[in-house]
Amino acid sequence: MTTYLLVAAAPGGPPAIMQLMPLVMIFLVFYFIMWMPIRKKQKALEQLLGSLKKGDRVVTSGGLYGEVVKTDDSTVILKLAENVKVKFAKRAIAGLEGSPEDQGGN
Repeated sequence: MTTYLLVAAAPGGPPAIMQLMPLVMIFLVFYFIMWMPIRKKQKALEQLLGSLKKGDRVVTSGGLYGEVVKTDDSTVILKLAENVKVKFAKRAIAGLEGSPEDQGGN
């Protein structure tokens, strides 16, 4: 048992940076596969929300389809049907009607 402890504590093993390299590589792969596409999609949605205008056909995150009647900084009024207008937070808009995300694409 004492011999094992001496061997485990002996110098000459790989440097500490080399022991951490697999963990760093896993983190980098995870970042590029998972987080980059999510950030890209969020930026595209922010741009879409900033450029909403009257007449745009949109889909809400709740699945309601409507036409933009009026927008301001944080809200949008959608016309869902004849004489049915509803006020939504801009963050509730999931995308434009007919966009690839709306049809189940990536």
